[in-house]
Amino acid sequence: MIIYSEPFDKKILFEMQSHYFGDMVKGVVDVEQRKIALDAEMHSDLETLLLENGSKQQNLWGFNLYPEMEGDDFLEFDSLINIRPNQGNRSRSVENEEIQKVIKEIIDSLCK
Repeated sequence: MIIYSEPFDKKILFEMQSHYFGDMVKGVVDVEQRKIALDAEMHSDLETLLLENGSKQQNLWGFNLYPEMEGDDFLEFDSLINIRPNQGNRSRSVENEEIQKVIKEIIDSLCK
């Protein structure tokens, strides 16, 4: 598991995808601090890592990256940690389009 707050080479994702799932890398983003944690078997492990490093729960959202895909297929909003009725998010997806937009911007700015 690793936290990125500075840009990194997308090639790293190709190495990570083989660690757990073969075609996917799990991640969690902090939309306030604009950093991401990658490479764990469960989103909750990445969430814990970010919480231990100063993130706040309400700012964390889970996602999956598919390094071999491009465009809309590269990023998937699907994680149990996204189920937050108290924040108006009742599914595993990120339902708020503004939050989705911020997440995409953060991932695009970090993953080069």
